[in-house]
Amino acid sequence: MCGITGFYALRENAISNLTKIEQSTNKLLLRGPDNGRITKTAKIALGHRRLSIIDTTEHAAQPMYDHTGRYVIIFNGEILNFKALAEQHLQSAGMATVSSDTEVLLYLLIQHGPQCLEWLSGFFAFAFYDLKEDTLLLARDRYGKKPLLYYACDDYLAFSSEMKSLLEWDIPKELDYTVLHQYLQLNYIPQPQSMLKGVAKLKPGHYMVFNAKGLKEYKAFYQLKIDTAGYGQYTYEEAKQELVRRMDASVKERMIADVPLGAFLSGGIDSSVIVALASRHTTRLNTYSVGYKDNAYFDETQYAKLVAQKYQTNHTVFALSNNDFLEHIYAVLDYLDEPFADSSAIPEYILSYYTRKHVTVALSGDGGDEVFSGYNKHAAELKVRQTSLANTLVKTALPLWNALPRSRNSKSGNLFRQLHRFAEGANLSVKERYWRWASFNTAQQVSGLLSQQSLKKVDMPLMQHERELLLANLKTGDFNEVLLTDMNLVLLSDMLVKVDLMSMANSLEIRSPFLDYKVVDFAFSLPAAYKIDSTLKKKVLQDAFRPMLPEEIYNRPKHGFEIPLLDWFRKELWGLINDELLKSSFVEEQGIFDVDAIEQLKKKLQSNNPEDSHATIWALIVFQYWWKKYYC
Repeated sequence: MCGITGFYALRENAISNLTKIEQSTNKLLLRGPDNGRITKTAKIALGHRRLSIIDTTEHAAQPMYDHTGRYVIIFNGEILNFKALAEQHLQSAGMATVSSDTEVLLYLLIQHGPQCLEWLSGFFAFAFYDLKEDTLLLARDRYGKKPLLYYACDDYLAFSSEMKSLLEWDIPKELDYTVLHQYLQLNYIPQPQSMLKGVAKLKPGHYMVFNAKGLKEYKAFYQLKIDTAGYGQYTYEEAKQELVRRMDASVKERMIADVPLGAFLSGGIDSSVIVALASRHTTRLNTYSVGYKDNAYFDETQYAKLVAQKYQTNHTVFALSNNDFLEHIYAVLDYLDEPFADSSAIPEYILSYYTRKHVTVALSGDGGDEVFSGYNKHAAELKVRQTSLANTLVKTALPLWNALPRSRNSKSGNLFRQLHRFAEGANLSVKERYWRWASFNTAQQVSGLLSQQSLKKVDMPLMQHERELLLANLKTGDFNEVLLTDMNLVLLSDMLVKVDLMSMANSLEIRSPFLDYKVVDFAFSLPAAYKIDSTLKKKVLQDAFRPMLPEEIYNRPKHGFEIPLLDWFRKELWGLINDELLKSSFVEEQGIFDVDAIEQLKKKLQSNNPEDSHATIWALIVFQYWWKKYYC
């Protein structure tokens, strides 16, 4: 993994900005602590920070030019099948045997152009410049595992792996209030938007080409689709066997590295599958888990230990206290250069922090829930589509669920919370229900949090249009459409952003075997009934690997990567909330939020029925911390 940044001057008045390349590159230090280099021409500047994983020699240093000096590339990610691609497509260039994936990609682009993107297996974001033709190509991997932000105007194009680096190009810092509204609903920013007007993220599976006249081409080289024609291709037993085969190949391919490698092991199905398969290809695999010393409800390390024992891994549990977690909150807030309020970023950061002390690359189970239907909301969606007496009773009891205390921090409170959300969503359309269950706050609730001045800057029709685009795949009732929407929204804008930011903050590369396109395409050629039924989520995945995993990890409650935010906000972090970031005088002076609404939210946090107020408080903390960093 690495970090990239660049500036392409389209007009003469922007050429002076090329001198900012060093500052922009240096902002990516944690993404690439091993080496940093830049290159400049009359019109373009490119910067690269390197985290050496494959071919750690100087031969693979970047920016990388071809032997003629005409072409140059900066690359972030890994092309896992680069040796096979060299043998298949670069024999004439004398590159049948190479050690650098970047070099292979460089010559593939020279000889074959953007069509070679379809051949790549891995995850990436890169820039490729042709000095003779004065054209710049930017591209991003199929599912958006690696980020690429850009700002384009008449005078120039600036791009980078991170916002903090992009801002060094002196782009405008105008807050987008429509995106702020979306953020406060979801607790993350749906791509391709950003919190700054004019800044966008390149869509996954897309490339764009710029020349001296500006944007020339913006095109998809991959688009995930539901393959209904493939629904009858495999029997259930055949699908299980094929899944094991494809996952094994994916894991094996992702174990290629010239540095120490390990795996995250939470004790859930996804990470356990990865460890079971990885153990086929190495001895004494290094595995890592985070444990919660002070909160047994969130601790799942006993399940991880069962898997570690079965496969005799070199297992390390980072057993942490509340204070250990709290110590890292400011490190998380400091690294975020755009509001992102999935609170599981905190344990993700801590797991990456401690794991990096042992290895440079870690395998992870990211994507398993979205691809194979593993979330509780999936079971709820399946259930709500069925007619039953139980459904009717739960819906009818909505006034009761409204009155009962709801919180994620206890078994009873979480049950009441789930029943309330189910009853609330049961009477909505599929699209409205999906959005409600993906959100922490309704649009109406968010409007109540914003000041009247801010609300005037929210483009409600545009926000509705963008929401419709995100929900466009929910059209026929096929349950796979729910999973496809998760891939395009939840995975892209929440899960992968979290993993990328928190791992890169610790200079750790994360590889996700579930997101091999050959696994994902296969999964979306299976009928939804193979993935979920009334008794089991991730059905085909669980059944396929049941012979390989301890029985104890099956059919147990799914907690997710959560932390006890509510307790912290009521105690240790109350001063940060009440006396600083959400202090009434500061909120009033800032003018973005409604002072009375924020005060009511703080009271709800301390009440006997906090609901998800802690999640909204965390979203506000993250935003306020970011706002003070970049606007004060």
